[in-house]
Amino acid sequence: MKFTPRPYQRDIISHIIIHARCAVWAGMGMGKTVSALTAVAEIQAHEHTRALVVAPLRVAKATWVQEAQKWDHLKHLRVSIVCGTKAERMAALKTDADIAVTNYEQLPFLVDLYGAKWPFRIVVCDESTRLKGFRLRGGTKRAKALAKVSKNLVSRFIELTGTPSPNGLEDLWGQMWFLDRGKRLGKSFSAFHQRWFQPARVSYDAFAVVWTPTASAEKEITKAVSDLCITRMPEDYFGVEQPVCSTVRAIMPESAQYAYQAMQKDFFVDFGNGVNVEAPSVAVKLNKLLQLTAGGLYDSDGEWHNMHDAKLDALQSVIEEAAGAPVLVAYQFKSDLARLKERFPKGRALDTDPKTIKDWNEGRIPVLFAHPASAGHGLNLQDGGHIIAFFSLGWNLEQYQQIIERIGPTRQMQAGHPRTVFVYHIIVPNTVDVMVLDCLTHKKSLQDAVLDYMKK
Repeated sequence: MKFTPRPYQRDIISHIIIHARCAVWAGMGMGKTVSALTAVAEIQAHEHTRALVVAPLRVAKATWVQEAQKWDHLKHLRVSIVCGTKAERMAALKTDADIAVTNYEQLPFLVDLYGAKWPFRIVVCDESTRLKGFRLRGGTKRAKALAKVSKNLVSRFIELTGTPSPNGLEDLWGQMWFLDRGKRLGKSFSAFHQRWFQPARVSYDAFAVVWTPTASAEKEITKAVSDLCITRMPEDYFGVEQPVCSTVRAIMPESAQYAYQAMQKDFFVDFGNGVNVEAPSVAVKLNKLLQLTAGGLYDSDGEWHNMHDAKLDALQSVIEEAAGAPVLVAYQFKSDLARLKERFPKGRALDTDPKTIKDWNEGRIPVLFAHPASAGHGLNLQDGGHIIAFFSLGWNLEQYQQIIERIGPTRQMQAGHPRTVFVYHIIVPNTVDVMVLDCLTHKKSLQDAVLDYMKK
């Protein structure tokens, strides 16, 4: 696919290339990953050095490789995933890769492995708030390990996040230290704290105090770091009139792909031991294929079998990128809901209890699972969030449109929330998922979609 950067993406790319150490604060849907990869590729074309990307585990295992494979101008990049067992990590490190991608938990291992022979002159920290706990004394082990090599052995340090200070201004010191070693916000966290925070007693106990920013803290801190940090937020470019839609790719393992191909070709899948799945018609087959892409396939006795976790992993990435913002998750099958509850135990299903909607709108539910048929006309969910992810898709256009509208732009504005709505479609490439999404987004009839699909 050809990449034509949008104006804000050109800004991000230029900022990374120009500033050896910098931060990109850009909201969801702004293309931080492809912009960072584009900048790194440009830098490597001139500096001939390896790069290390550090990200949350599921993002490290999927997102960065998929983005490199997606865009034509990045397909030359050799990307290795340094995750998993020690043997798997060592094998990945021995490959002649331009970019190694790992998770934050591996930082102590990598620093101990290479020491002074650290090979990565470029370090990209995705979701850089993972560095917020760094302190010169104490602090998190992962950030402390990275600090050992960041000064003299790393020539370019790039931070990416959509929420640089989710819990307040105190989150910024650790992240900024990796960019300037305390030049802008203080040589130590204590110095930073003493300059911009003040104690406030919360009871008669002299030791019961909380530290709150001074009246000028936010303005002064923002000004101090403005030269290294570029901020690009969706509402400044997309507006709030239309949702921002994104496709998140999920890759099924080979076993699930084999089952998918068997059902697609023969209308039949045999699991052995007398367990099989048969589709007596095209309509039933298409439904079975949707179950397969979602990960839970029902057999001929009505029992479902877990086929893969690809979409669960992809949804995990969406939730992590939301950085604490609530996410509404749409699903189609009961097997989907069972698997979603198991993977995300803090999530709740939308039911008939009015308290569930109340809790969602008051921010007490981080992930709400909803079947589109149960979230139709009349439900007000807009106060609870502005992000929806379609874990699996159905054929009903009205239900699809209605569940989006529960948190949609119109309701957001009516409720006084001038914020962009994000719609994520989790799709398995080259499957029936693509056909259904095309059917829904282009308002094609089911009959036309099926006919198009049968031609392939």
